[in-house]
Amino acid sequence: MSYFFSLANIAVFGVLVGIGAAFSGLGGGFLMVPFLLLTGYTAQKAVGTSFLAILLISASALFAHSKLANVDYRAGVLLAAGGIIGAQIGARLVENVPTDTFRKIFAVILAGLAIYMFFKK
Repeated sequence: MSYFFSLANIAVFGVLVGIGAAFSGLGGGFLMVPFLLLTGYTAQKAVGTSFLAILLISASALFAHSKLANVDYRAGVLLAAGGIIGAQIGARLVENVPTDTFRKIFAVILAGLAIYMFFKK
């Protein structure tokens, strides 16, 4: 791990992701996964590590948004039920994707989302 990707810098990056995740609701994985790939993680380890961070960041953001009465628990639980099933499928799918291919797929998804959000009225 180079100096740029030291543990202290990873922690600082985590603060920035936490702010962005709590502000936008995007979870932060779209930032963490590329960051971890740049540090030399495999696609599979980057995704898994990102989910651990997202779990903890999300719990903190849920607490903050709950205090502000910004949470629809019923909708959240229903989304989570489907997400739990999808997560099991996705984790098994990513195991079969080489890191270089994963980087390309991830980049296309991010670019597609960015274009959609930019042009959406």
